[in-house]
Amino acid sequence: MSNANTYEQLTAIMRDVFDDDDIVARADMTAEDVDSWDSLANVRLFVALEQGLGVRFSSAEMSGLKNVGELAALIDKKRGG
Repeated sequence: MSNANTYEQLTAIMRDVFDDDDIVARADMTAEDVDSWDSLANVRLFVALEQGLGVRFSSAEMSGLKNVGELAALIDKKRGG
């Protein structure tokens, strides 16, 4: 289980990238749950995550994630948590 701080950071970044203050990052959330989450927004999201959280993602990692929970777990793993 990812830590709450990771979800708080994901929520803030996702709200900024998707320009939607109602977004709350949840483990079961997918791109289908956010109207503006298309392929271009996905690229913007990962760039923002890399810049904001100081982590790097490979193409395989980005394309292999099924939901925000897997993303949070990957972020925690990359941060050594």
